[in-house]
Amino acid sequence: MLKEGKIYRLTEEGRKAWESQDVAIPAEYRRILWLIETEAHVDVVRGCLREYPDELLDEWLGELEELDLLRSKQTVVEYDLDLSVADAKARALVEEDTVRLDRDALEIGSRLAREGVYIAEERLANRAGVQKPRAETVVLVVEDDPDQLALADLRVTMAGYVVRVADSVNALLHSLLDHGTPDTLVLDVMLPDGDGFDVLAKMRRHPIYAMLPIVMLTAKSDPDDIRRGLGLGADGYITKPYSKNILAGTIRRVLKQPATA
Repeated sequence: MLKEGKIYRLTEEGRKAWESQDVAIPAEYRRILWLIETEAHVDVVRGCLREYPDELLDEWLGELEELDLLRSKQTVVEYDLDLSVADAKARALVEEDTVRLDRDALEIGSRLAREGVYIAEERLANRAGVQKPRAETVVLVVEDDPDQLALADLRVTMAGYVVRVADSVNALLHSLLDHGTPDTLVLDVMLPDGDGFDVLAKMRRHPIYAMLPIVMLTAKSDPDDIRRGLGLGADGYITKPYSKNILAGTIRRVLKQPATA
């Protein structure tokens, strides 16, 4: 698929700055240098760092170019839609990230145990809403348990969405290749042929899927799992079992759609 946008590349000075972990360079810049590594599409930076508005990210990228740590080129590139070849590397964690994620994981774990759902509001604040009715909005649900998958299909359909389903990582890859990118992905953490977090990491590193809203399904509110998902760029969590209202409401909130559509 052809995709237009800026491609950023590290300069030799940029690589040295990252490898040395130069504390004279702000943590925000070090995160960006690590994400780009060799080169990266601007949407990969935005997708991994969605808690920051585009205007601020563009300003930081511009400053990194002024410091001769990055170079960019506006271009059109054809990307392979096969997610299996994407890089599953997570974003770098500077010390500030580690402290924040440890704190947030405990708080969010408690909230999941109480309420069964968590929305990453700071990511959604910088994401445009889906500007189409539910009847035209595609939700791809990936769940390996047949009963849970059928139930999710029914509940999301009853909420008025177009539903696609997959029961494995392989089925997810085929769905993306055969039917294109959905409007949002509801992704089980545990799958028979892969790990949902690895899929999340690959999507955030792929220019075509980097900005896709992704909600993780999990059977437990383990702080380590939550921490991993937050660091990789999950937009929300739902613990199983869940109600129809929680599932439909989370999808609506992540897509920033009105309560009635």
